[in-house]
Amino acid sequence: QVQLVESGGGLVQAGGSLRLSCAASGRTFSSNTMGWFRQAPGKEREFVTAITRSGTPTYSPDSVKGRFTISRDNAKNTVYLQMNSLKPEDTAVYYCAASRTYRLVTATQNYDYWGQGTQVTVSS
Repeated sequence: QVQLVESGGGLVQAGGSLRLSCAASGRTFSSNTMGWFRQAPGKEREFVTAITRSGTPTYSPDSVKGRFTISRDNAKNTVYLQMNSLKPEDTAVYYCAASRTYRLVTATQNYDYWGQGTQVTVSS
């Protein structure tokens, strides 16, 4: 089992920045590709970005490309999500996820472990 704990969420004004962290513990060798997802009220959980164990490649959809950056420190078993130029539509609960695969995957069903989520609220 892999346990994931997110931190760093909060309330920020539009245009501001936040940095989320996700600390992994347990059988961390099982956490190869790491991803961030988000879920807004009344909406389905959506993919935000992902990174392979080696650190490359990464992938982000157009909605966050150029604003959000994922990185990881394998020595610390931690993944980060730097979010810049935040918009009110970025408001959601953000979840960290770990996959046993080495491939860059974007679908929720490809991830095996999930954190409890951290709230990000962007005010206009």
